[in-house]
Amino acid sequence: MIGIGTWMCHVDTMLFRGDAKIKIFDNGGKYGFELDVKDLDIPDIDVKDIVEEGNTLSATATTSMLPGKEIPISLTFDGDTVEGSLKVPFVGKVKLKNGRKIAD
Repeated sequence: MIGIGTWMCHVDTMLFRGDAKIKIFDNGGKYGFELDVKDLDIPDIDVKDIVEEGNTLSATATTSMLPGKEIPISLTFDGDTVEGSLKVPFVGKVKLKNGRKIAD
């Protein structure tokens, strides 16, 4: 499994600018994800269809905030750094920049 740990990434969109914390963990042989953004109430997010290819994780997320919509996610790891993006309906492509591992 790649990317296991807690990561901090910078997000800069027209709706939000700040840091997002992503925790990726082994959930009984499957990937588990938790997202935390300071001062922002995050709705429940379900991450599914996770594909590990080389040093990249690709997945699809759904949330109760956008019923019936899917959010493609891609995270590419290089040692203790990560870059990625997600495509949020009605917002567009959101880049996750300057990602770094902050905990194992």
